[in-house]
Amino acid sequence: MKILVDIVHPAHVHFFRNPIALWQEAGHEVCITSRKKEIATDLLDHLALPHQVLSELGEGGLFGLAGELIRRNRALLRVINVFNPDVMVGIAGPSIAHTGVLKRIPSIVFYDTENATLSNAITYPFASWVVVPRCYASWLPRRHHRYSGYHELSYLHPARFTPDRALAEANGLDPERQTFFLRTVSWQASHDRFDSGWSIALLETTVEFLAQHGHVIISSEQALPDRLKHYAYTGDPFLIHHVMAFSRLFVGESATMASECAVLGVPAIYAANTGRGYTDEQETLYGLVANLRTFDWPMLERTITRMLERSSDDWQQARKRLLDDTEDVAKLVADTALRVGRGESPTSVESI
Repeated sequence: MKILVDIVHPAHVHFFRNPIALWQEAGHEVCITSRKKEIATDLLDHLALPHQVLSELGEGGLFGLAGELIRRNRALLRVINVFNPDVMVGIAGPSIAHTGVLKRIPSIVFYDTENATLSNAITYPFASWVVVPRCYASWLPRRHHRYSGYHELSYLHPARFTPDRALAEANGLDPERQTFFLRTVSWQASHDRFDSGWSIALLETTVEFLAQHGHVIISSEQALPDRLKHYAYTGDPFLIHHVMAFSRLFVGESATMASECAVLGVPAIYAANTGRGYTDEQETLYGLVANLRTFDWPMLERTITRMLERSSDDWQQARKRLLDDTEDVAKLVADTALRVGRGESPTSVESI
């Protein structure tokens, strides 16, 4: 079978790299199309995954993103005409949904972001199937499928990833003190257009507080002020999950990284204006995430203190409950694509 994978964000590389390996091991042909955004193409190159760059992040806000979408759709059509895929897969996926309709090729959109209302509105009606975690809490088209799990389990499930402490220490983890991992984002994605992030003052206060208790690492999508630059993550970006896996606590604006820490058994504080169904579920069912909607230091301090009071054994027991309730998402993705490519429904997935 011929499978086209459309990659538009670094996180999508992680999500699809194990399904790609499963398809290739089974003898299927895979074509990867990519987008220049942050380190997405660097990750593909690092993993020795050949890909065709179709576009780069559009500048100029919403109009820039719209222009990029048009260019990307045209470029993708040219690839489709040559590769002639049996099925196309992507995350968010407007390009595969639009071109899939035009070329009568089934498209599967895997997504977990409810507040991407504009992107979802121009994508979902055209996709053959929309596949979401069970906790997804927004509108879905009739042809959708829910599964037990989270995107992050496609690459951080214990069947797919084993943390290495030596690699973690070589990339910034403190071997003697607790390490706290912070994340700030750029707020440039289409679903962030009405949102904004932490103030520098709140970030500085948080860093100052945590630095009294251990080592602080900041992963940031934008430049840090001079007084915080020495906290910046300087390790290998391809090995960052090893560092996160041995951290004592995550605090930040990234829902993806909060969820990554949760499935690794690391407590996470996701502090942002807009929520996610998956981090809400990770809080409600397992207590692994604390979701904060207001940027208030006293509340943040109380939450940090409360989470640090619990032992590592507590967090690992919570992680076990999470893993017992969920599935190997990489296998689900691989099986779903094959079923849809054969003209079947994804609602009863068979083994690859």
